[in-house]
Amino acid sequence: MSGGVDSSVVAALAREQGFDTVGVTLQLYDHGAAISRKGACCAGKDIYDARQVAEKIGIPHYVLDYESRFSQAVMDDFADSYLAGETPVPCIKCNQTVKFTDLLQVARDLGAAALITGHYVRRVIGDDGPQLHRGADAGRDQSYFLFATTRAQLDYLRFPLGDLGKDETRALAARFDLPVADKPDSQDICFVPEGGYAGVIEKLRPGAVQPGDIVHLDGRVLARHQGVIHYTVGQRRGLGVAGGEPLFVLRLDAGKRQVIVGPREALLSSELRIREMNWLGEEISPQGMEVEVRVRSARKPVPAILFADDSGFATIKLHHPEEAVAPGQACVIYEAGQSARVLGGGWILPASPGNRRAF
Repeated sequence: MSGGVDSSVVAALAREQGFDTVGVTLQLYDHGAAISRKGACCAGKDIYDARQVAEKIGIPHYVLDYESRFSQAVMDDFADSYLAGETPVPCIKCNQTVKFTDLLQVARDLGAAALITGHYVRRVIGDDGPQLHRGADAGRDQSYFLFATTRAQLDYLRFPLGDLGKDETRALAARFDLPVADKPDSQDICFVPEGGYAGVIEKLRPGAVQPGDIVHLDGRVLARHQGVIHYTVGQRRGLGVAGGEPLFVLRLDAGKRQVIVGPREALLSSELRIREMNWLGEEISPQGMEVEVRVRSARKPVPAILFADDSGFATIKLHHPEEAVAPGQACVIYEAGQSARVLGGGWILPASPGNRRAF
């Protein structure tokens, strides 16, 4: 129970259906300093809200201090990834580690039959057991952030909101008369106030941010920068390069402290590699497998061919080049043919020069 409307409605639904329900909220960072923040999750105010909801629906409520675990598994990874020139997705790491590993084990230790969450995804029983599917409401679907869910975890998890839209969820919150029925959705990364991730990284890794050069694709040095953490692949604004053609960040070389820029057409990638692939589908043929992939959370899945090996790496060849494929982002794999089924995914590796169409 994060203190938001989604998890609160899930708890109320479970209670209404007669299940012996226990609410659990995670303290993930210094909630005392964040108690008045709006638009985040897992802050002090949210813990209070979760407790109020639990009292309203009549269930026990526990707060677990996962601050140390969250710092190591999510915040440190976030900082190190940015310093390496990547664009991380900490919400996926949180689901992968703190929520669906540590919290799931707590639920098992309590003897619970299932761990239920407020995510907008669906758990569908197939011929070989439970499958992960996109949420019915495309505007709320959170399958991109849950690609790392394993078969064993999926067997234990339940997602009651997967067939609902946000309006329907809020209507349920009003019917249950929950104190969070009108609470705004969280917007920011919970430990990054108002999008100021550079300041968070500098606090976590003092002295690690170093200046360097902004370099054109053709080798010309155009300007200086104050650290690669201030840039991401595909960025156009705020480059600090005046005049001339529109330039975009093509890649980041953290080792050389270089931000490489160039024309928009140089952002196109026809192939990408992923690591730590989690797979929920059937066996992949050596000749490849037709799939659809999503390389950013806000994009639609596009057709591709997947080639995988036994080492956790995979190669994805896109039928049509995608723009601004960023290392550190997730590539989520779906069944081909406009299917809602999630087959898995992995973390995007830096592109070799040959993988970019215009290099």
